[in-house]
Amino acid sequence: MKIAILAPMRQELAPVVQAFSLERTTVGDTVLRSGRIGDTEIVATTTGIGTAGARQATERLLDATPVDHVMVVGIAGGVGSTVKIGDLIFPSTVIDKSTGNEYQPTHLGDPTARGTILTSDDFHVDPGVVAELAAAGVIALDMETSAVAEVCTRRGCQWSVIRAISDMATDHPDDSVLGLAKPDGSANGPAVAKFLLTKPWRIPHLARLQRDSKAAATAAAEAAARACAPA
Repeated sequence: MKIAILAPMRQELAPVVQAFSLERTTVGDTVLRSGRIGDTEIVATTTGIGTAGARQATERLLDATPVDHVMVVGIAGGVGSTVKIGDLIFPSTVIDKSTGNEYQPTHLGDPTARGTILTSDDFHVDPGVVAELAAAGVIALDMETSAVAEVCTRRGCQWSVIRAISDMATDHPDDSVLGLAKPDGSANGPAVAKFLLTKPWRIPHLARLQRDSKAAATAAAEAAARACAPA
């Protein structure tokens, strides 16, 4: 069996590489991380932030090498009172906000699947909107999974997703933190400098977000390793 792991940002890929003891490899023009866990071959790469990059990365990966299962691994924003920072999310359903299309993952292992992940390129911060999402069964927000699911479904490849909650959607009074990262997840230096100069009171919040994001990415990667481990 061959499993491909897609992590949106480099900060989310790094704990995957560590959890699976992966090494750098190249397949054609595609740079991957690869290794094995038991009899299962693992390949991993990043998608970048957002649905367009995720869609392109999934197509590129499936063109580069045949895989049996694609797993999205990374962090997500929490929605509602049934989740908290650090929780692992194995959703029952993923919804693409732009199209309304719904996708059901095929989880590996035997997790308790619940709730919905809503994928969108928007950054939801309005408490009223977030409350409506929670009432509709949404427990987490991300910016990639439905795009991966769409490609995999169209190409007949099983897929799943493991996310860990890094922050709550209502933690951000505005959407300015989103612009602090480039599409690959690396820091946008000028944007960070401007943010720190104009909003110095947000520095503790930013430090906490960085700490919680790192812990959540590690938790998701370790959960992925457990899911892929031999029974």
